[in-house]
Amino acid sequence: MRSGFSLLATWSKPFADMVGEMSDASRSWSRSVLVLVLYFALACAGLAWSSLRGDASVWRVAGRDDPQTLLGIIAGALIGLGFVFASRFATHRFEWGRALHRDLRNLLGPMPGRDIVILAVASAMGEEIFFRGALLPSIGLWGSSAIFALLHVGPKARFLPWTASSFVAGMVFGQLFLWAGDLSGPVVAHVTINALNLRYLSNTDLR
Repeated sequence: MRSGFSLLATWSKPFADMVGEMSDASRSWSRSVLVLVLYFALACAGLAWSSLRGDASVWRVAGRDDPQTLLGIIAGALIGLGFVFASRFATHRFEWGRALHRDLRNLLGPMPGRDIVILAVASAMGEEIFFRGALLPSIGLWGSSAIFALLHVGPKARFLPWTASSFVAGMVFGQLFLWAGDLSGPVVAHVTINALNLRYLSNTDLR
């Protein structure tokens, strides 16, 4: 149920080896810089793709002159909290949920509050601009959600629920984008999920 922060999870092991000799403060700043660079690049790729297709805006659904921005933000916050609740339920109810929590916690390592905020916001912005803003109009809701899910593939079979929940999240975010008419709602949902789940991962050590 933990959407987002996929690029960092993919790169965290080699990156951790590279910065292993740094001080804690230097390592934290290095991870923050990596996060910003990766997701800025992803957002730029989405903007370039959208521009090449001739879309007027990557933030709005084409042809929508009356986006429901406020309703989208409210819906996004509620959807985000719903995903967080589902994540907590799976973590405390099922062994695979606890195992996934432990694996992701070991993969990401301890995270100070600043890192959590940076990762939550940067990943939400970068991924929503690319997958919903640029990719969805090009290949549709199902295709963009499937590729979004493939970005959330872990090294072990027990990461599959993370992949499956990411597909569901992609479908929900995409539908919210199409309904509300802009990316504000999906971004709020994505930030909510990432911020709360990253904080929980960092602060909760399940044995």
